[in-house]
Amino acid sequence: MGNSQRRFSRIKAIIDRRQPDLTVMMDNVHKTHNLAAILRTCDAVGVPTIHAVTYHDQMGVRRAAASGSEKWVDLVIHRRLEDAYGVLRSQNMKILIAHPSGSGRDYRSVDLTRPTAIVVGAELDGLSENAIALADDSISVPTHGMVDSLNVSVASAVILYEALRQREAAGMYKSCRVDQETRKRLLFEYTYPAAGARCKKEGLPYPRLDEDGGIIPASDQSLDHS
Repeated sequence: MGNSQRRFSRIKAIIDRRQPDLTVMMDNVHKTHNLAAILRTCDAVGVPTIHAVTYHDQMGVRRAAASGSEKWVDLVIHRRLEDAYGVLRSQNMKILIAHPSGSGRDYRSVDLTRPTAIVVGAELDGLSENAIALADDSISVPTHGMVDSLNVSVASAVILYEALRQREAAGMYKSCRVDQETRKRLLFEYTYPAAGARCKKEGLPYPRLDEDGGIIPASDQSLDHS
């Protein structure tokens, strides 16, 4: 097996462990290192899509996120928190806000195998009033020091790895949970990121891939081996 085939096999295995009903929503988080760290953790635990509400510079968020693992995790940006929550509810997600220690239920006591969106707040301002008022529940990570809260990216990682632990125990990483159309899209975007970005930008259909990750010629696009 060549390097390209090994890479394609790894990409298929990664996609087949993605958790489409687990996500993070960032409420005006904008510092580059925090955005990058959250994206990287989401990729590590199999979160395929995350959401961000930004009240200021969308392009600034995109530039900051590009320094992380954005090519492996879809980033959806919203102008209004209500719009973001609407999207999450349409996907049957339970919306959990992450509050400082002692302000919510212990994150380990919550069933994170259910469709879940974890909402984290900005570095200085924390969660907005709307984010708190419109959420379904509040969770927190216990601390025992003088500081009663963790850095936003650290708190996100702690909660996400508890979700991973629960989902592994429930066998949720053992079979593909991504629908077939999304799987085909991700296979192409992960295997051919530059071509995938061009297709997405120009609204072009994605070529199909053979079982080794090669692009099926246009004259034979009726075949589907991916």
